[in-house]
Amino acid sequence: MKTFAFAAALAVFSVPVIEAHAGPIESACLRSDRPGASRGLCGCIQNAADLTLTRGDQKQAARFFRDPHEAQEVRQSDRRRDAAFWERYRRFGATAEAFCS
Repeated sequence: MKTFAFAAALAVFSVPVIEAHAGPIESACLRSDRPGASRGLCGCIQNAADLTLTRGDQKQAARFFRDPHEAQEVRQSDRRRDAAFWERYRRFGATAEAFCS
C-alpha cells in the first residue's frame, strides 16, 4: 500500500516538475493556440532549439508564438544583429522540420 501511495504522489508531483523544466520554445508552443501543438511535438521543437539557438535566441523566438508580427519585424530589420539572429532562426526552423516532421 505504501508503494502505491508513493507512486501516486510521484505521478501527481512529476507533471509540474516537467513543465518547470520546459524550455522557452516548448513552453510557448504548449501555450499557443496552434492546432496540433502537443507535448511531444513541442518537446521535439525545443530539442531542435537546444541544438541551434542560444538561450537568449530561444527567448526571443518564443515571443514569436505570442506576436508573429515581431518575427516579421526582425526578419525585415536592417540591423546586423537581427540578420544574424534570423539566420540562426532559419537554421533552427530547418532543423525542427527535419527532426519533428
